Amino acid sequence: MRHNAALGFLSLFSSLAAATQIPGYPGFHSIWSDGFSGGAGQSPNGGQWTTVTNLHVNNEVEDYTTSNQNVQLSGGDTIQFVPHRSASGQWTSGRIESKATFTPQQGKVMMVESMIRFGDGPSNRQQGIWPAFWMLGDSIHHGTEWPRCGELDIMERINGQFTGYGTTHCGYSKSGGPCNEPNGRFETVAISDNGWHRWSLKIDLTNSDWRAQTIQWLYDGRVYHTLSGGTIGDAAIWGSLAHSPLFIIFNVAVGGDWPGPPNGATVDSWSSMMEVSYVAVYST
Repeated sequence: MRHNAALGFLSLFSSLAAATQIPGYPGFHSIWSDGFSGGAGQSPNGGQWTTVTNLHVNNEVEDYTTSNQNVQLSGGDTIQFVPHRSASGQWTSGRIESKATFTPQQGKVMMVESMIRFGDGPSNRQQGIWPAFWMLGDSIHHGTEWPRCGELDIMERINGQFTGYGTTHCGYSKSGGPCNEPNGRFETVAISDNGWHRWSLKIDLTNSDWRAQTIQWLYDGRVYHTLSGGTIGDAAIWGSLAHSPLFIIFNVAVGGDWPGPPNGATVDSWSSMMEVSYVAVYST
């Protein structure tokens, strides 16, 4: 379903979108990418993405939809995830998942990267807003439960705070374990502003010893978190994170166990959006 009101505003808003060419890096080649080209108000490429609906997890309050009020191409080579609250107080939002999966290769480094910016709503009016760029182990599609499937959160942000989280979820139990479930094993980085920034994850399998292999989180090219196989301490669990197929997810959740529910001051629409300029997967 198309919403003309959203498109009317979008034509103005998309002029602000700063399209960025997918970058190249010495020693790496791109194996998959999306620059989100297409007309304003269109859905993301259905050959690359599944637009998720009928999913309720983490005690979140939003309904994910396929409406271009919630997830849409800007017409300026970006995609926008826009939470909305109806007159009755019901929240809707957008979530997409890559149809492709990506398996790190022994002896190589795989990097996943995106350029992201956020809406300009003040932090004290962002309660419950939870944008994320992350990966899940594809085994969750084949009967493996969370967190055993493995989860790598490349970027999460809650409640408009200027803090980014890089988090790992893993293990055999939803409580405790090497990833300290349900909170996960994480580090944080200060977000300088709501503008465009690069969020990256590198899985380095150049060492043949799984204990010495690493996963690194980067903000604008600077490493702020490193996790090794030795820190996890279990070869099978490390394998779920660094040796197994993963798929990419973008979404803006509303509410949930971690940020807590939105309140009467929480703003919707563009003030609480997440906008993505590109996503790319690279390998050495």
